[in-house]
Amino acid sequence: QVQLVESGGGLVQPGGSLRLSCAASGSIASNYVTGWYRQAPGKQRELVATVTRGGYTNYADSVKGRFTISRDNAKKMVDLQMNSLIPEDTGVYYCNFRSPTMSFNYWGRGTQVTVSS
Repeated sequence: QVQLVESGGGLVQPGGSLRLSCAASGSIASNYVTGWYRQAPGKQRELVATVTRGGYTNYADSVKGRFTISRDNAKKMVDLQMNSLIPEDTGVYYCNFRSPTMSFNYWGRGTQVTVSS
């Protein structure tokens, strides 16, 4: 049974920073793609950033230059460093581990990020 546990959310003022972490437990094939998605109130879940085993990254246009995703293959962890936060970054952030072919697709329970003065 694979479980993903997120940490690091919270309340931050505009312009501030937060770092989210996600750790996977259980057996996962090593070629997984991992990333972060978010869902704002009243909106659909959207991609924030993903990273492949080889280190190829993909970011939403709205976070490019502000967020950095990184992964530790040995520890089965993925982090998201979020800088220069703006109110529009507010939402529940979900960690995801999936295979490139979607033969498996795991989600964390989410962590709340609120950017407000």
